[in-house]
Amino acid sequence: MIIPSKSSPSLLQFDVTDQVATITFDSPSKRNALEPAMRDELAAALQHIQHNKSIRAVVLTGAGGHFCSGGDLKNIAAANLDNGGWLGRMQTLHDWVQLLLTLDRPVIAAVDGAAAGAGFSLALSADFVLATPRAWFNMSFLKVGLVPDVGALFTLPRVVGVQRAKEIMLSARDIDAQEALRLGIVMELHESDQLLPRAQAMARSFVGASPAAVALIKRSLGTALGGGLQDMLTSEAQAQSLAAGTDEHREAVNRFLTKQPPLFAWPAQDKQP
Repeated sequence: MIIPSKSSPSLLQFDVTDQVATITFDSPSKRNALEPAMRDELAAALQHIQHNKSIRAVVLTGAGGHFCSGGDLKNIAAANLDNGGWLGRMQTLHDWVQLLLTLDRPVIAAVDGAAAGAGFSLALSADFVLATPRAWFNMSFLKVGLVPDVGALFTLPRVVGVQRAKEIMLSARDIDAQEALRLGIVMELHESDQLLPRAQAMARSFVGASPAAVALIKRSLGTALGGGLQDMLTSEAQAQSLAAGTDEHREAVNRFLTKQPPLFAWPAQDKQP
């Protein structure tokens, strides 16, 4: 763990290899529940990534056969927060949620087992979600009288549409891996032993991509989803003018014209289960 907790054992593993950061939620006895100490470590890891431009992609995953089971209800009950306390808690949460959702590097979630409540929301914060056949998702907030958080009110409707998002949030039902694949929540299914290798191979492919173009694509898509046609076209024009002026663009064109292999190539996948 590169960013240790100051006063307790680390609940999160952070590793950077081949310019890819892998963040592993590591509290298997609680199915990687997102307790306060883990949130603090996650915030520190994201800040480290934001300021380290040599890191070109991020993988989110969980230890012990689960991704993340959501908020730690024992901690929530013990905190006994009033409205003001909850508002402060959410504002602190949103500092790193916004950082994750606007990160200018690709984020890939590798989901095995439970992705419930805030764990489901965390998976949705990724640009790509890979899962195993045994993965399951549940927007479980209504079961405990809460509203979906960690950005889910923003992300889920953009993935599945508003009507389906309402059904998923208001039913608080389980979604298995096959349904998640059909709904577009999950992009690919892989067996457990192939999940993390596939996610990391996908992440490593971006080491050869133009970081400026990747950042501009992500930023422009965010504008397109949040604004009108004119906003999107304006953002598109600005982004393309910036990307076209980069060394990576010129190198990619030169490689194409001189019949050299490209620096960026999406890794082929094995047949899905």
